[in-house]
Amino acid sequence: QVQLVESGGGMVQAGGSLRLSCAASGRTFSSYTMGWFRQAPGKEREFVAAISWSGGSISYLDSVKGRFTISRDNVKNMVYLQMNSLKSEDTAVYYCAADTRYPRAARAREYEYDYWGQGTQVTVSS
Repeated sequence: QVQLVESGGGMVQAGGSLRLSCAASGRTFSSYTMGWFRQAPGKEREFVAAISWSGGSISYLDSVKGRFTISRDNVKNMVYLQMNSLKSEDTAVYYCAADTRYPRAARAREYEYDYWGQGTQVTVSS
């Protein structure tokens, strides 16, 4: 079992920054891939970023490339999403997820992740 708890969400003006954190507990954190997804009102949940167990493989949604950075600390069992130059379209509930089956790949499909956090709200005002 893996437990994931997100934090760091909030309200920010367009152009601002936020840093999301996800604390993991349970199975060995360093042995699986971590991802961030988001769901805006009225829309399906979408992939944002993922990082493999070692950090050697990272992937991003095209619209966040150059603005968001995913990172992890395998000692602290944490994964982070640094979000800069935020836009109103980044408003969503952000979810942390764990892919325990393929730790070497930063995969982007929702069904590939088997553990999920409860989410944290990010609101960007224009």
